[in-house]
Amino acid sequence: MFSGIVEEAALVKDIKREEGNLHLTLSCSFTDELSIDQSVAHNGVCLTVVSLPGDGTYTVTAIQETLNRSNLGDLKPGSLVNLERSMRLDGRLDGHIVQGHVDTTAVCTEVKDEDGSRRYTFRYKADPELVKKGYVTVEKGSVTVNGVSLTVCDSEPEQFSVAIIPYTFENTNFQQIEPGTKVNLEFDIIGKYIARMIPQ
Repeated sequence: MFSGIVEEAALVKDIKREEGNLHLTLSCSFTDELSIDQSVAHNGVCLTVVSLPGDGTYTVTAIQETLNRSNLGDLKPGSLVNLERSMRLDGRLDGHIVQGHVDTTAVCTEVKDEDGSRRYTFRYKADPELVKKGYVTVEKGSVTVNGVSLTVCDSEPEQFSVAIIPYTFENTNFQQIEPGTKVNLEFDIIGKYIARMIPQ
């Protein structure tokens, strides 16, 4: 379980493919605090730490199902990846409840400078059956984009925008997002549960 409050944008150091699996090696400032089997969200995808070689890097593995549903397969050495360690039960929930299970991907269609902040617009393919189950955005609701908990603006059936303050831009991989960039989306779990309880 996560909150969507990104701790750091880690640097991808190496990528290795092994059959349908992708092994990602990254470096971040808290690598020495990680342990084998620990869950860490990478661009909103919950992955398990599988190796700690002791050189300031660590490795996680993404299986083919994860690659099919996320943007992790598009990463390359030098890419920035948003990281968040799992939520502590004795801490504040500063973002919203995030599972680390990416629902789909979206493509950035516009980045607009708004006098100190930036507005990013994303478009995604909405499956009508999944929309009925809550896989959709709502105005002023929560959405997770590449693991970042954000408030939805301008919600439309297959499109929405988010406003990014300078701090978020500087400390996440939003600094690498431009029109055409694919991002990971996780829709609000509370909305999904409510949608499932309403008779269709």
